[in-house]
Amino acid sequence: MAGHSKFKNIMHRKGAQDKKRSSLFSKLSKEITVAAKLGGPDIDANPRLRLAVNNARANSMPKENIQRAINKSQGGDSENYEEIRYEGFGPGGVALIVESLTDNRNRAATEIRTAFAKNGGNMGETGSVSYQFDKKGEIIYEASVMDADSMFEAALEAGAEDVISDDETHEIYCAMEDLHAVTTALTEAVGQEPKSSRLIWKPQTLVQVNEEDARKLLKMLDVMDDLDDVQNVYGNYEIPDEILEKLGA
Repeated sequence: MAGHSKFKNIMHRKGAQDKKRSSLFSKLSKEITVAAKLGGPDIDANPRLRLAVNNARANSMPKENIQRAINKSQGGDSENYEEIRYEGFGPGGVALIVESLTDNRNRAATEIRTAFAKNGGNMGETGSVSYQFDKKGEIIYEASVMDADSMFEAALEAGAEDVISDDETHEIYCAMEDLHAVTTALTEAVGQEPKSSRLIWKPQTLVQVNEEDARKLLKMLDVMDDLDDVQNVYGNYEIPDEILEKLGA
């Protein structure tokens, strides 16, 4: 997500680690259940559910798990999850936004505050850092689906605002309200569903961190990643390649 991409790569590490897969599937299931409960179980008529299901498929979540999460939303005993945004500062003064889906507000707040405090950061008030980010739609395709120039043209034709391509991926950004329309148009143009399609908090500027702060920051992100109540974490940091390689990230 350049520094933005580094963060995306960090977040995607969990998908490649078997020990993290159960946690990842749990988070994906929770999003599917909430989306289906709020907008109904019909994927075609519920844009949020369609995005959640597509992201689950992109992370190789079994079909039966996806259906189970949808079915759970229609049961009278399904949990009532609350969407809460937490904001704060990490090592090196980087700004962080933590998105939570929880059935226990007190537990989520305590665990997230502790993750900040024990790893060189501190949790702030709502609005303390979000002004440094823009809420955008983000669509990710593997670089192999088409060349950069073709993707740029297809994305702009679909209504996207910006495209960043490298050797691994094409990152397409659009207005948050256009995410479903742009994803649908790109899927038709490219001939396949994207690797992911979601709403994100995109930093307006990036803060470069040194090795010591990067080590603390990566540890903090791992701790956050392991919390059941945390769905996503976004930051405005940039970790140089040489530091990432040195830290094995």
